[in-house]
Amino acid sequence: MPVLITPRTTEKSINSEESKTQQHSRGANAMVQLHSITKTYTNGCHALVDVSLEVKHQEFLFITGPSGSGKSTLLKLLYGEELPTQGEVIVDDCNVKTLRGDRLSLLRRRIGIVFQDYKLIPQRTVAENVTFVLQAQGYTRKEIQRRLEPTLKLVGLLSKADCFPDQLSGGEQQRVSIARAIVGTPPLILADEPTGNLDPDNSWQVMQILQKLNTFGATVIVTTHDEQLVRRCNHPVVQVRNGRIDRQSSRVHSH
Repeated sequence: MPVLITPRTTEKSINSEESKTQQHSRGANAMVQLHSITKTYTNGCHALVDVSLEVKHQEFLFITGPSGSGKSTLLKLLYGEELPTQGEVIVDDCNVKTLRGDRLSLLRRRIGIVFQDYKLIPQRTVAENVTFVLQAQGYTRKEIQRRLEPTLKLVGLLSKADCFPDQLSGGEQQRVSIARAIVGTPPLILADEPTGNLDPDNSWQVMQILQKLNTFGATVIVTTHDEQLVRRCNHPVVQVRNGRIDRQSSRVHSH
């Protein structure tokens, strides 16, 4: 089974940002820190307002809230798809707002992203979808094969390696999406409404995989509006409402 390890060999150029990060020394054990984040779009819409949050290494966190509350925007800030209007986003000791080009690519290699709509390539098999990113990153064929089999076993799809996406159920396609996200053994996994298109049985299967990855050492952040699933999993929860964090959250630092 894949062992998730946090890389500590980031280029010196990224480490130049650590001087700012040291100002937040209390977050030394944090994988993710949001400091007074506001995100305002050009039309004046406030997606997030003065959001501060800390998620520690190897924590499993649910982010809940209705559609349009700012959940997806929050995740996009973590991998640099969106930039904050104000505030700092620190991921694994890197200030995301200052990263560009290769330095941002390096950070993204350490983040596995699972999308609600799977985002699989229709013309590629399960195995090819999972290994596509590794090929693009220059992994050897031997290393790719070494990683592929245990990853497909973990998500229960080894027998489907040669199938195409349209030959799979929705639950199976989402498990392919998870396999693709974790085959590079990232220390941080972000899942944006990963069960939104699934029935309860498939939803629970997906959550069991994410929980297992957490036991292997990954930090996992999941956005969802499925309150029943959240209660069943019994992990820390924060709520986002109208772009603000609900301060009633337990076991997670919000301030």
